[in-house]
Amino acid sequence: LTDFIAQWHSDSPYIAAHTSGSTGKPKDINLLKSDMRLSARATNAFFGIGSESVLASPLSFDYIAGKMMAVRAIEAACSLIELPVSNEIEIPADVSRIDLLPVVPSQIDSLLRQPEHARRISAVLIGGAAPSAEQCRRLNNAGYNAYISYGMTETCSHVALARADDPGRTFRAMPGISFETDADGRLAVIAPAFSFGRLQTNDIVELKDSTSFRWRGRADGVINSGGIKLFPEELEALYSSVLSNRPFYVCATPHPQWGQAAMLVIE
Repeated sequence: LTDFIAQWHSDSPYIAAHTSGSTGKPKDINLLKSDMRLSARATNAFFGIGSESVLASPLSFDYIAGKMMAVRAIEAACSLIELPVSNEIEIPADVSRIDLLPVVPSQIDSLLRQPEHARRISAVLIGGAAPSAEQCRRLNNAGYNAYISYGMTETCSHVALARADDPGRTFRAMPGISFETDADGRLAVIAPAFSFGRLQTNDIVELKDSTSFRWRGRADGVINSGGIKLFPEELEALYSSVLSNRPFYVCATPHPQWGQAAMLVIE
């Protein structure tokens, strides 16, 4: 955190970051601080983050999710608690409330083992990867107010949020953001106030309207079975409730009649 703050207050207009491959091959990029400020202000407005708020982060400040928590705290002039970077969420006993806590799916089980935290945490922001429907159900039952984020390093964190208690998992745009799809159904992020303006992703979505969509899967992972497009991510979501205790995944396998077929691989 100290290293990032030093970078933030340097004379450079950029912050170095690493992409995860949402828009192509993973690479190192420079993010404009002005873009990061815009993103931080939108998130602060959505969650009601102000100077009296308390943020906490169990995520590394080497990556965009951690960096943006620092920027949100700087923009709001509020407190930021640097928690240990671990799958076990450790909240100090003397912290009475946290207004926003970002986590990745591997940290959700830790929150579920500590349901008493639900009274202290106003909002949980899930990023990095999509949580399972079962994880969302258990978070809701434990009393956590959780949101699932959609975004990437190139967009300075999330550009849309879905409530974890929404079974349809409809993502809704942050202020100033809209969406389009190309002929293949791939999502494009439209952000006139940001330096990138329009960003083409490799995600296939079902566009509800210009500011909401349902995510279906990655274009490079689609299974074309006799002309029917199958998305491993959708199939895995269907199976997760009955295979919750077993590692599994869905992939393509050659088929003499259909070209490809979906294959379920289970340990």
